[in-house]
Amino acid sequence: MSTHNPGIPAHLLSPRPLKDGPLADAGAVAAAARPRHLPGDAPATLDRMIRVDQAGEYGAVRIYTGQLAVLGKGEKGPMIQHMTEQEVVHLETFNGLARERGVRPTMLQPIWHLAGWALGAGTAAMGSRAAMACTVAVEEVIDQHYAEQAEKLGPGEEKLKATIEQFRAEELEHRDIGLEHEAELATGYPVLSALIKAGSRTAIWLSERI
Repeated sequence: MSTHNPGIPAHLLSPRPLKDGPLADAGAVAAAARPRHLPGDAPATLDRMIRVDQAGEYGAVRIYTGQLAVLGKGEKGPMIQHMTEQEVVHLETFNGLARERGVRPTMLQPIWHLAGWALGAGTAAMGSRAAMACTVAVEEVIDQHYAEQAEKLGPGEEKLKATIEQFRAEELEHRDIGLEHEAELATGYPVLSALIKAGSRTAIWLSERI
């Protein structure tokens, strides 16, 4: 199933992972002038932070486009479209930061391309409540993740911290939308939520490192 998605770049709706585009040459950008303001092993820590956030927002866009493919023409369509468009802004922001700081994207992006869409479409096929349960589970993990990142950022990274806090607030908005639309009434909600959260945390851990 498919639906028209105004405002969402076509390459994010493609069934194939990105091979070219704004991040294709990110790893080739010179690293010498990168501003980094973190304690300890600052360069590696900040590289991981930007890499995993870009991967997470990429995955989020894929999850929501998967939901749109199934539910986009129904009553939930405009709500999911709104969340998708916010996630696209998040992704484009981290794409820009990755280019600016010479951070390569995760090598697992082709996997997240497929897995994100499959998760979104799969839960949507189970019904709108299951789709909302997926949204709540993912956004709760991202909320915690962004909160931990914001805590680590020190002087000199105020702009990045403000960006993370803004995006965190929007992720919490998505969580609240999911709860308002009966996520907790989805069949098998506790198990479904726990599985999605575990998968999301695993994806974060892997994307930081690979």
